[in-house]
Amino acid sequence: MLIEISAAEGTAEALVVRPSTGTGPFPGVILYMDAFGLRPRIEEMAQRIADWGYVVLAPNVFYREGTAAELAPAMDMTTQDGREDAGKAAFPRVGRLTSDKALPDIDAWLGALQGLDGVAPGPVGTFGYCMGARLAVRTATAHPEAVVACGGFHGGGLASDADDSPHLGLGQARAHFVFGHADQDNSMDLDAVSRLGAALDDAGLVSTNEVYAGAPHGYSMADTSMFHEEATERHFAELRDLLDGTLKA
Repeated sequence: MLIEISAAEGTAEALVVRPSTGTGPFPGVILYMDAFGLRPRIEEMAQRIADWGYVVLAPNVFYREGTAAELAPAMDMTTQDGREDAGKAAFPRVGRLTSDKALPDIDAWLGALQGLDGVAPGPVGTFGYCMGARLAVRTATAHPEAVVACGGFHGGGLASDADDSPHLGLGQARAHFVFGHADQDNSMDLDAVSRLGAALDDAGLVSTNEVYAGAPHGYSMADTSMFHEEATERHFAELRDLLDGTLKA
């Protein structure tokens, strides 16, 4: 179901997905979408994760640009040309979602999740895909008292030279982290992976920080030409271990 959240600069939609069975309450988690937005693939992934025993909130982080329906790709992204065409519209939005805009929104997403019926009081988890991995890390570093699990998959720009690079805040975090990087990813090359690993180690955080061999950027998105089934299933297994080990321990 879609709900509305009062965010920093207007009303934002968010997808809320609950377990198919069970009475709860259940731990809450925030799923940050990739650049292509809320769409059936994100709902499919959210339902799979919810059925592990979680309430999943997936916000439309691009609400300033339009509704989820307005921003959803209209073309077939399972072809390379279709994905590239979708990217021409989607990727500029990523650049416009700067950290000074994202951080106040993160406060709203977290507050909305914690206020949902059926969400257990206490700590939460967060994870994201592509640019959503950056938002997940920012959530964990901005709210260390609340976030105990953070995952990032085929994320880009997690450890850049920018003054507000997400890895620079890891010293504030307390969560357990799991990263599954795409192989030969221009947005997160091996130097950046090493830089991220060093920041995690320097902060004394429990983490895994691995490159999935042969997996392209966007590997978890079955509605695009980048889908890689083996890497996707690996990511689901590692994400479940992370969430179950922190939120159900």
